[in-house]
Amino acid sequence: MNKGYAVYCDADRHFYDAPHRLVFAGGAGDSLYPAATLPVPDGWASHRTGDWLALRPVGGTLPSQGWKIHVSACLDNAERVLDTVREYCLRHEVAFKFVPSRYLLHQRNAKYADRAASGKFITVYPADDEQCERLATDLARLLDGEPGPYVLSDLRWGQGPVHLRYGSFTRRHCYDEHGELRPAIEDDSGTLVPDLRGPVFRVPDWVTPPPFLRPHLDARAAVTVQEMPYEIEKALHFSNGGGVYEARHRETGRRVVLKEARPHAGLAADGADAVTRLHRERTALERLSGLACTPEVLDSFTVGDHHFLVLEFVEGRPLNTFFARRHPLMEADPPAERLAEYTDWALRIHGLVERAVAAVHARGIVFNDLHLFNVMVSEDETSVVLLDFEAAQPAAEGGRQTVANPAFVAPADRRGFDVDRYALACLRIALFVPLTSLLAVDRGKAAHLAEVAAALFPVPGEFLDAAVREIVREPAGIPPRAGTSGGRTSVPPVEGTSGGRAPVPSVKGTSGGRTSVPPVAGASGGRAPFLPVEPGEWPGSRDAMVRAILASATPDREDRFFPGDIAQFATAGGGMSVGYGTAGVLHALDESGAARIPAAEERLLRYAKQPGSGTPLGFYDGLTGVAWTLQRLGHTASALELAELVLAQDHDALAPDLHGGTAGMGLALDALAAATGESGLHAAAMRCAELAARPSVVSSPPAGPGTGGRIRTGLLHGAAGRALLFVRLYERTGDSALLDLAAEALHDDLSRCVRGASGTLQVDEGWRTMPYLGAGSVGIGMVIDDYLLHRHDDTLDRARHEIVQAAQATFYAQPGLFRGVAGMVLHLARTNAGGPGTEPEDVLRQVGCLTWHAMPYEGHLAFPGEQMMRLSMDLATGTAGVLLALSAALGDRPAHLPFLPPLRRPHEPAPSRGRTAPPSPHERKRS
Repeated sequence: MNKGYAVYCDADRHFYDAPHRLVFAGGAGDSLYPAATLPVPDGWASHRTGDWLALRPVGGTLPSQGWKIHVSACLDNAERVLDTVREYCLRHEVAFKFVPSRYLLHQRNAKYADRAASGKFITVYPADDEQCERLATDLARLLDGEPGPYVLSDLRWGQGPVHLRYGSFTRRHCYDEHGELRPAIEDDSGTLVPDLRGPVFRVPDWVTPPPFLRPHLDARAAVTVQEMPYEIEKALHFSNGGGVYEARHRETGRRVVLKEARPHAGLAADGADAVTRLHRERTALERLSGLACTPEVLDSFTVGDHHFLVLEFVEGRPLNTFFARRHPLMEADPPAERLAEYTDWALRIHGLVERAVAAVHARGIVFNDLHLFNVMVSEDETSVVLLDFEAAQPAAEGGRQTVANPAFVAPADRRGFDVDRYALACLRIALFVPLTSLLAVDRGKAAHLAEVAAALFPVPGEFLDAAVREIVREPAGIPPRAGTSGGRTSVPPVEGTSGGRAPVPSVKGTSGGRTSVPPVAGASGGRAPFLPVEPGEWPGSRDAMVRAILASATPDREDRFFPGDIAQFATAGGGMSVGYGTAGVLHALDESGAARIPAAEERLLRYAKQPGSGTPLGFYDGLTGVAWTLQRLGHTASALELAELVLAQDHDALAPDLHGGTAGMGLALDALAAATGESGLHAAAMRCAELAARPSVVSSPPAGPGTGGRIRTGLLHGAAGRALLFVRLYERTGDSALLDLAAEALHDDLSRCVRGASGTLQVDEGWRTMPYLGAGSVGIGMVIDDYLLHRHDDTLDRARHEIVQAAQATFYAQPGLFRGVAGMVLHLARTNAGGPGTEPEDVLRQVGCLTWHAMPYEGHLAFPGEQMMRLSMDLATGTAGVLLALSAALGDRPAHLPFLPPLRRPHEPAPSRGRTAPPSPHERKRS
């Protein structure tokens, strides 16, 4: 789970949105600091960027990079610190920027905030090293005694809130070694290189720290963990508040867990920092000492200002890991005995957890953070231990939840033991259908999920009935009706979005027995269906999704037209892109046969005329994709103008991939060339192919374990995307060397796949296997299908049949196109592999699985995005992607993903004539 999504949940009840929208766009966030509302002084200019409000002297000049000063603050002293620094900077005519509200500062310092950016409250820009020393000295004196969190990316000046880091002052960008667009600084040769902004202080190799920093560098180096009585063996988990480590006592060799807490950092919803929560955990566990279901406290100590709690090491496996090992819905068609066996296991495990929670309650403690990751199951599966009591509190205090997993977060009205009872109710459903994060959007979904579980598993009716009653009940005990008022229930917002004044709890993001839960999702009788229409009820589902997309539109916003993934806010122009923004939605609507949306097209055209600085060049994330979309919609002149802008940029540092690199650019440029006859665009596409085929890219070995060092695999970021470019260019040129490159790329991706026990082929990521369209085996399989139209390969043919099996599991965690069920639907509807799993009934079975994730929005049909905490309308993660997949499977004219047109399937009529030469672009169906 990507916990960074939680901060994007506050600003809107249904969609991910930038946190600053609560403060700056008329939202319900808390008010600005008074300093942010003061008139701009004469001779000064101000502007806002994201969470920051900047002031600079008019006519003043600054270097493009250098040593800059960051000032941190706590929530209680931030206004005072800001007033002091602002007055000083204005008096000395020094440019600065600051986070202008308590809410935004809280979010930047929250438990799962970005560790590299945490603590940065005010940034001051010195003109040179001499001024930097003077400013840092003066600010440290003025702020002496003011507390503030340590900024992990910086060097601390003494023990106060002043920190320094060498970095960029202006907005410049370059591509890193992975082809990712990053903020940039110049090295000693004048070349732009990434401005590294990790949670560790580092000085660029070519920079010599000025002498005035030496005492502070020495002080930093003097603090080590070598004198600790425990030797850290590995890190188990990191958050903005500190780390969790497996360690051994140096003298006894005893295996322990160390929990680290940084002062003033890692804030929970109530403002408690990591140290406060660590002390709460110790207090709670000492009160629970002697219970078999909780770990024992062994020791505590401090190193520097970091606090550590030493806990008993608990053997076993977290409950969440048992889904991959045990859950029968990982199979395509689990037999009844497997479903019954799993049901018995799930009921027994829930009973163990329930008894453990009851034992904690008997000591007067509320756990407050029960979820799948915080339950350790013994190796023999006969006992459980509850972990992570930093949010625990005495029941007598009646406090609300302050730290929570999004799939188990209790409504704001729950207090005391009721918080744990809500989580236990969610666990009843999640053990069978782990989609309870959808309750954050609409708690009425609980009955729908219970109905799904009851239809699949022989679970006792009252077991699920009790869960639904607990989840949907009002404080007075009257359950609300689900699906009313456009899918919104009348329950209080579970994410704290009403008012926005208090941040949400910190997020760590067959035929069986029937229950007596009232029928939902189209069942006859009982209450109204939860969904307005089933996904498989085409074309009604198409119309309902189109209406939902239209209802979500925000034509008054410049950053996006349709809500989507948080990637909309990660780079300039993200809200306009094919993957996450307007261009992709317009493509899906066009492919499904929906009516045009002139206002959205006009917005895209305005953006194309003047794209923002730092906008990526790629297909799914940037300008090339927008140009391709505009041409497809008939705006050829604007598309060519934007393509010229792309061609004027340096492409050598781009990644070779489809998502944001040369493979995607080459495909789009060649399509533009075929549509317009512009030979220069085809030449540029061939140049992209040369760049994608560079030996340094193709033959580089895996860089080691972990996401950062491993070669990425699959359609979007792996070799399959390059193979797609080579296949399409072969079809245009007839050059067989391009097919050689395609074969090499596909075999390269397959070398990082593994076969499961059931015969499925999936990408091996080291700690999990991935079947999905974007970064899994299904995307590889789609390109194999196209390659095999031109050249036989036994290995690839065998692999694509095993990949088809990977697309047939009964359950996938998300519905999206690139990481969920919709991608499986698209592949099964398109593949010409033939054989088991590719028949129409197989496709329809996967279409039916989308019902589990489906949600009503304004009375229409919508789908949640990545992490399932909010709805999304984009192509990559949300409703537009599902629309495209269903159009491919059920539509009159099969829709398609860009550059992957429909294939003639085995059950379709054979072609009227044989083909010995590659088809031309004009002969390919809807290329």
